[in-house]
Amino acid sequence: MAADQLTVRPIEASEHSGNLRSHPHASFLQFPEWANVKPDWRAEILGWFDAGGALRGSVLALHRPAPALKKTLAYLPAGPLLDWATADLEAYLGPLLAYLKAGGAFLVRMGPPLVQKTWAAETVRKAIAAGDTGLVTTLEPKCTDAVAQSVAARLAALGWTKPQVSEDFSAGQPEFQARVPLADAAGQRLDTDAVLARMDRSSRRQIRISSRAGLEITEGSVADLAAWHALYRETAERDGFTGRPASYFERMLRSLNAADPGSCVLYLARHEGRLLAAAIYVRKGRVAWYVYAASSSGERNLFAPRALQCRQVADSIAAGCDWYDLGGLSATLDQDHRLGGLTMFKSSLGGDVVQTLGEWDYPLNRPLAAAFDFYMKHRNRH
Repeated sequence: MAADQLTVRPIEASEHSGNLRSHPHASFLQFPEWANVKPDWRAEILGWFDAGGALRGSVLALHRPAPALKKTLAYLPAGPLLDWATADLEAYLGPLLAYLKAGGAFLVRMGPPLVQKTWAAETVRKAIAAGDTGLVTTLEPKCTDAVAQSVAARLAALGWTKPQVSEDFSAGQPEFQARVPLADAAGQRLDTDAVLARMDRSSRRQIRISSRAGLEITEGSVADLAAWHALYRETAERDGFTGRPASYFERMLRSLNAADPGSCVLYLARHEGRLLAAAIYVRKGRVAWYVYAASSSGERNLFAPRALQCRQVADSIAAGCDWYDLGGLSATLDQDHRLGGLTMFKSSLGGDVVQTLGEWDYPLNRPLAAAFDFYMKHRNRH
């Protein structure tokens, strides 16, 4: 397809939602409702149209103004949604960049929703147990995706750039993630016991203990967010991270469930009335995500967080999901690294490590893009 045969223009949320239905593995970061969760960003939904007027792809774009400038960073989280296996990338990205530049963007950051390599959870666990201090990328993957690698090569040829793989997270969405398969290689659905069998021995033991602990697991509502946030603040203080305000979670719960009731769930685990653990879970299409979690410092011997994991796995299977996404992790295998425990924890739950294509940048105003890059690197060192 020649580049002049595709045009880009804003579309309605309903048109993007229709395209989402043909991409059942799309991230919730591309839901039109996600824009309501990010009020500091200006959102627009764009579509590609061919010469006959047919919609060929779409994307939720978020715009963040640069400090003291009228230009914006245009961010395409886990998008665009198109047929990456057949798409002529120049034909798609050329008119997109022209549109965004005309709208005042100085830099475009894009996260193509593709996985280039996958490492089995057991392989990662064995490497960690053997004292490997390198990166996951030094291990033998269980599968490699040719389409993703072809897309990466084409993006580089078109002038897009991305950070080098490192032990630390970069700005934006993490390149490495953990996903628990809910179907086998032949596409047959796994039951809960088969998924639990993927976990390490310690995780299975803890889940057995939690199942006998008399925990009450319920699905909460907006009315339970105050209790959630108190537990979340306790977790943030204990684990040393900066938490989000309560208003963020209220927007998330209300916005995602407004369009699709039940797609965003607040799970609560109590013992004799005391809240011990909680989690926020999102489900859409054939994917489920473990997004946020919190736990109490008390009664940790009951392993309430494990009970919630088991419940989320069971609900994901019941909904016909292909995988349960545990979120980002570091590429490191080194348990002395500050993020090393995350890799061990998520692989212990049976999460295969996947390397996505990561996020790619294209400068539309090179001086401003260079200044932004300098600012981000300086900020991340402090």
